[in-house]
Amino acid sequence: MSVKENIREFKKELRNSGCTLVAVSKTKPVEMILEAYNAGQLDFGENKVQELREKPGLLPNDIRWHMIGHLQTNKVKYIAPFIHLIHAVDSLKLLKEINKQARKNNRTINCLLQIHIAQEEHKFGFEEQELIQMLNSDELETLQNIRISGLMGMATYTDDYDQISKEFRNLKNLFDRLRMDFQLPNVEFEELSIGMSDDYTIALEEGSTMIRVGSKIFGPRIYH
Repeated sequence: MSVKENIREFKKELRNSGCTLVAVSKTKPVEMILEAYNAGQLDFGENKVQELREKPGLLPNDIRWHMIGHLQTNKVKYIAPFIHLIHAVDSLKLLKEINKQARKNNRTINCLLQIHIAQEEHKFGFEEQELIQMLNSDELETLQNIRISGLMGMATYTDDYDQISKEFRNLKNLFDRLRMDFQLPNVEFEELSIGMSDDYTIALEEGSTMIRVGSKIFGPRIYH
C-alpha cells in the first residue's frame, strides 16, 4: 500500500481509541512526509536533531514535530523554537536545559519522561525510584517553561507477547499512580507514549494514548 493508504488505515484503526498517531519520518524524504501530510497526518517524529532542524523549513508550518530519540543537552537550542513535544526526557539536567531554551524562545515546551521498562540495559530512561525523587524535588517546580505531560517507554525487543504486554501494563499502572499523586503547576499526566510498528497493537490494549509508527507507514528504514 502507499503512504497515503497506510495513513488512512491507521486513522480508521485509531478512530475511537483517543490515541494519537505519530508518523516516524526519520531518514524519510520530504516527498514521503508530504504524502502523509496530504492524507491528513500532522504529527511527525524524528530521532536526530540534524534532520529535525532541516525538515520544518521544507514542509507546511502546521506540522507538529516530535523529538522521539535520545536528546543531548547541547542540541536542545536547535529545536526549542518550534518543537511540539519531546518524548525522551531522561534526566533533570535535560529538563532544566529545555526550560532554559524554552524561556529564551518565550515558549512552554511539552515533555514526556522516558521510563526504563525494557530488559535491555542499553535503553535510556528513569528508574521508578529516581523518577519519584525528581517529581518530589523542589527544583522541578521552578521550571516554569516546561510542562511534563506524560510518560514514554520502549518495551524489550522480543516476540514474547506476554513480556511486552507486562512491561506496557506496568508503565500504565505507574502512569495512573503518578496522575493521582502529583498535582503540580507544570505537571499534568495526560499522554502515555508506548507502542511502535511491531508492538503498537499490544500498546493500544494496555492504554497507550500515543503510538510512534515508522515502517508500517513509510516502509523499511533507509539507512544513510
